[in-house]
Amino acid sequence: MTRFLFVVSLLLCASAASAQQQPGHDACARDVTRFCRAVMNNGDGAVLACLKQNRPKLSKGCEKVLTEHGQ
Repeated sequence: MTRFLFVVSLLLCASAASAQQQPGHDACARDVTRFCRAVMNNGDGAVLACLKQNRPKLSKGCEKVLTEHGQ
């Protein structure tokens, strides 16, 4: 029983951490697939560079996320 509760609490912590990252991911997901599909497999740095390159075309939500993260 104790083991079960430990696993459940561990899963809840992991899901809370991923939920905090989700809004930024969701805001830019459509823009990434639209403008940066060719570099998606090259890592986060390549995707970020692509988003910056296409900044005038980005959705308002994605633009806001980039700005909030100092990009």
